[in-house]
Amino acid sequence: MAARSALPATGPGPEAAGTAAGDPRRWLILAVIAAAQLMVVLDLTVMNLALPSAQRALNFTAADRQWVVTAYALSFGSLLLFCGRLADLIGRKVTFLTGLVGFAAASAVGGASVDFSMLVTARVCQGVFGALLAPSALSLLATTFKDPKERAKAFGVYGAVAAAGGGLGLLLGGALTSYLSWRWCMYVNLVFAATAITGGALLLGRQHRTPGGRLDVPGVVAVSGGMLCLVYGFSNAATHSWHTPSTWSFLVVGVALLIAFAAWQSRTAHPLLPPRVVLDRNRAGAYLTVLISGAGTFGVFLFLIYYMQVTLGYSAVVSGLAMLPMVALSGTVANLGNIRLMPRIGPKPMVIAGMLLNAAGMVWLTRIGVHSGYASALLGPLMVTGAGMGLIFGMMAATGTFGVAPYDAGVASASINTGQQLGGSIGTALLNTVAASAAAGYLADHSYGRPTPRLVQLAAIHSYTTVFWWCAGIFAAGAVICGALLRPGPLTRPGDATVREPSERATAAR
Repeated sequence: MAARSALPATGPGPEAAGTAAGDPRRWLILAVIAAAQLMVVLDLTVMNLALPSAQRALNFTAADRQWVVTAYALSFGSLLLFCGRLADLIGRKVTFLTGLVGFAAASAVGGASVDFSMLVTARVCQGVFGALLAPSALSLLATTFKDPKERAKAFGVYGAVAAAGGGLGLLLGGALTSYLSWRWCMYVNLVFAATAITGGALLLGRQHRTPGGRLDVPGVVAVSGGMLCLVYGFSNAATHSWHTPSTWSFLVVGVALLIAFAAWQSRTAHPLLPPRVVLDRNRAGAYLTVLISGAGTFGVFLFLIYYMQVTLGYSAVVSGLAMLPMVALSGTVANLGNIRLMPRIGPKPMVIAGMLLNAAGMVWLTRIGVHSGYASALLGPLMVTGAGMGLIFGMMAATGTFGVAPYDAGVASASINTGQQLGGSIGTALLNTVAASAAAGYLADHSYGRPTPRLVQLAAIHSYTTVFWWCAGIFAAGAVICGALLRPGPLTRPGDATVREPSERATAAR
């Protein structure tokens, strides 16, 4: 017979007591968490615009360039669930501060890199400590704010940071690279980390470990290995081919390990990812929404930047400024959506509307041409897409952690980040393959002899518009699938029996 998951008999646990709803420090704690989260989100994109300069400075090849991004994704994505459960077991203040210190140290080493191997090693370490930091930050937020109205405001701020951080990373990366050096795309993390470390050490109360908790070592090995294989397989497909053994073999092994992990979680007494966390429809819908949205959003950032810089001739700084309307609107809508819409209508309508707005923005972007103007071809779809992203990010964090007991907050938070990371990896591989095939097909159909520069430009435009059509399809499918999974109506309040774990109900009955 399958062993039942062991649940502590202490109800919400001691961590809730340290951060009462009336604690006057809670808004300062929110500022610390937001600074830490912004640092992690920025780092997902800030290095993209610095890569050409780093390549020239350190003299590494174009084939090696992908590893500056992939090294971070591999370590970050494969360790998220492990680090999320670790935060639950040993205390979130410890993992939060350790993640900040380690991330800052790795950033300093990366900025001072003298060769390619040193830079890649620093990026791996950034991913490791980012995986420790990200779920700790979100779970601290989930356990700090108890009042529903204040909780909505706090998650609104968090959602705004998550929604706008990627675009801000592009803007900041372009400015730092253009006016200072690519190394400052790494050094800038020290500013955020110093602020968050100081605030976290002074403001966060003692976080006790989960009573009776144990680390699921087989689960750690299976899920970390599975995520590592999947992220590597998708990354390899983006630069090579789906048919190479280094792509499909890793994908097959990754899927097999994740299937084994899922089967093991229902049998072990101390699961790494307790089934009670993911079997709730709203939480599962939030995780799936993050994954699908991450896959589709990749087309907005990467291929739109390609279009603006390669085809329209925008500089890195101008490209970042061109993204500002989307960044500003996504952050504003995320904040308002969490405060105003979530308590009234719940996550389901927000996800459906957000996905459909993103799909509409992608369809609008298919009208771009070689000489399109910013106001006529880009501003409108960027604003529509920004509103859609804001609605999605406005519900993501609150829904993905709603109703979990404090001793599961870390792994629930990690599940959100895992979905985002895996979605981005899938989007990278899929959309890069689609773009390359579309460009090659266009040249084969329209060239007679050596392609002219004009024809190469048209082939690039065709590849971008094809990607945007695919993104529109991804978002439209997300509206249907995620909309069907999420429950209608507002989220049930934490005090209702429907969101209590069995041990909590027993404690309340006594």
